[in-house]
Amino acid sequence: MNLLLTGQGISIFTRDGDPASCIFNGVTTANAAKLLENFRKGTVSLAETLHAFQAAPVADIGFAQVDTHRALRKGFPEVIYAAGKTPDQVVKIAGELWKREHRVLITRVSVVQTRAVLKKFKAAVSHESARCITLEKSPLPKRPGFIAILCAGTSDMPVAEEAAVTADIMGNRVERIYDVGVAGLHRLLSKLELIQNASVLVVVAGMEGALPSVVAGLVNKPVIAVPTSVGYGANMAGLTPLFGMLNSCGSGVTVVNIDNGFGAGYAASQINALCNGEL
Repeated sequence: MNLLLTGQGISIFTRDGDPASCIFNGVTTANAAKLLENFRKGTVSLAETLHAFQAAPVADIGFAQVDTHRALRKGFPEVIYAAGKTPDQVVKIAGELWKREHRVLITRVSVVQTRAVLKKFKAAVSHESARCITLEKSPLPKRPGFIAILCAGTSDMPVAEEAAVTADIMGNRVERIYDVGVAGLHRLLSKLELIQNASVLVVVAGMEGALPSVVAGLVNKPVIAVPTSVGYGANMAGLTPLFGMLNSCGSGVTVVNIDNGFGAGYAASQINALCNGEL
């Protein structure tokens, strides 16, 4: 066997120069498992296997160090946070990931960044409300169970959609339950059966942030609360719902940062994966 270090990752060849059955392209969980299986079969040596895992875990593209081991450690590739980056930077980072991975998620994109990415990648899909872009070569199969994404009001939807898009691309079925804030509690109660059947719930609310406490009192599942910066003056750009959620009397409420739909969707996916014996 011989190893060839390329910009695409590590390719493994037989001594005759023919490609072996394992292409270690980036370091994903699936590729690592395949390499270890080939080692078990004896088609790849111990030294070659160790060398593959010892390859540099980053791709240096000058202005950024792209983490090529993120999928191996976390179960999902590095996610691109677009805010503060130029359109060209976003495109180049996405291109580096797209060479190695089957899926890419870009969050907090601007209109100009979205145009640049859509122009460069035919597979790119813009999720306008979520301010996200996804690229997928092959969607992950949806694991059993589902993640319920609730939001109090229509104004909270961009944050809720960010959570939904994140959870979806990470291999989860998502049920959206929107505009069910406490100002009209009957709207929430009409969805009670669906809510109670979820594996984990992401609850997004601005104003005083009461919705997660109400939901937590109705379910026996983890509730991830997301405060938003939606509200009048005393909302204090999300601090009021943040403090309210941190002080929730509902059991099992975990709180992420203000407007952090991505973090909530990511955490919910990890919980759902654990529920199904993954990770």
